[in-house]
Amino acid sequence: MTDHFSNDDPKRHEPTLGGNRARRQPDAAAEPGGVDHDSARLTRGDRLQHERRDERGYIRVTLPFRVDLGDSDTELSGNDVSLGGFSAHSRRDFQPGERISASLLMMAGATELIVPLKAECLRTTPAERGEGYDVSFEITEIEPQHRELLRQIIRSALSGRSPNVEGLIGGEDPQTPRKRQASRALPPARPPKPMGRYILLFAAIGVLVLVGAATAYRNFMLIEPSFAAVTAPRIDIRAPSPGILGEHELVAGDQVERDQLLTNVINSDLESDLILAEAALDYNNRLLDNLREHIEGGMQEVSLANSAQPASGDTMTFESVSPEIAQARIDQFETVRDYESSRIAALEARMASNDIYSPCDCLVAWALSSADGVYINESERIMTLIRTDEDDVLVEALVHMNDISRIDPDQQAYVTLANANQPIRARVRNVALDVERQPRAGFPSWVRQQQNVASVLLVPEEPLPAESVGQPVDVRFTEAPLLGAASERIWQGVRSVIQFGDDIYRAAMEDNDEVTDDS
Repeated sequence: MTDHFSNDDPKRHEPTLGGNRARRQPDAAAEPGGVDHDSARLTRGDRLQHERRDERGYIRVTLPFRVDLGDSDTELSGNDVSLGGFSAHSRRDFQPGERISASLLMMAGATELIVPLKAECLRTTPAERGEGYDVSFEITEIEPQHRELLRQIIRSALSGRSPNVEGLIGGEDPQTPRKRQASRALPPARPPKPMGRYILLFAAIGVLVLVGAATAYRNFMLIEPSFAAVTAPRIDIRAPSPGILGEHELVAGDQVERDQLLTNVINSDLESDLILAEAALDYNNRLLDNLREHIEGGMQEVSLANSAQPASGDTMTFESVSPEIAQARIDQFETVRDYESSRIAALEARMASNDIYSPCDCLVAWALSSADGVYINESERIMTLIRTDEDDVLVEALVHMNDISRIDPDQQAYVTLANANQPIRARVRNVALDVERQPRAGFPSWVRQQQNVASVLLVPEEPLPAESVGQPVDVRFTEAPLLGAASERIWQGVRSVIQFGDDIYRAAMEDNDEVTDDS
């Protein structure tokens, strides 16, 4: 409602409905809480009266409510209500000056509000329509909080809104801002925020900046080769002669000792030649023994074989010769016997070479299966062994020719295995345009076909496991060891954290899949 000011009166005037207790009229409209039937018949403009703030009474509003009397089970039907009193319809009459204890039951949306109070009867008039009486009461006692609740309900009715709990709690009251601000309790002082969260925030920002700087330095400042892998000297075991590969139980990854029997090659032709050579030697020995016995026995003629090689294919014949001729033939037979003896030694050496022994304490990198009597040719590869001494397992890196000028012997580098999170320091042993003459295992041949790279051999400060031969590794060459070590360790730490999180995620997904399959 809008305030009005008079030009001739310096005091503030405001419109009001109903009577004023200070200027009470003789009719019912001047009574607080009364029912003014004459005013009801007047126009809206006639019901507006200007009065000063100190003379203003209470505005009555008509809204549905009930009056519950505290000393009985009687309920009255309410007519209108104001902050000063109310009127209700009753079946019995009340005497003026009679005091009651009652509760006003008012609906606010779906909630019923209870306003307990004490009131005094002002007057009782017969009801215009129906039976009973219209009784006007003046509120004599009411708690401040209940009075404020009643005021809010009346304000809501005056604004044209239906009273509701949400509106009473959060609604604005533009007409009494000074009273509301005076009665509003000051909000409690906000406790100071703990410094721990700020420390953690700045620490997290510092970690992110450090990780970003380490990643940039590692990727842009350190020298990265085109390809790198763990290598070791390779020994190829080949077949000394054609034949059937003997049975063995060696597979890739087995460790063998020096002079350990690996396998053998069964050469049937070589075995047949050795048997025939031994038979020819025995034949010559017996032939010589018989000739000597005949000559020593003084016989005039000696029976002599026409050949000292029974396996030559010629028909064996005998002839009778004099002892002098037989003695000359003995010298020939001895020469043949010595030849057969040498031939047997050679065949036995070839047979011995078919038994293959390990040349070192090595690791089996590859082995040909001996199942089902595999036939192999001479010089065919049977096994591949790798030397596993501390000075043999190295790292070979192929560096582009544009960066090879920045690498010197004994320069420091960092090697990280595929299944490790901590880098291993290494030093450059040599830089060459081609690899060493000794063949090395663990490096594919197609990688060496690049024409614009150089081979760099690295000696790790920590021995690498022999099982890592052939595994690709991550290598970084650094010209500033301190910065390179710091950046590499930070990078590997971040990588381990990411890998740990990925492992947890994969484990959770697998458990979820198992639960889904079970259900």
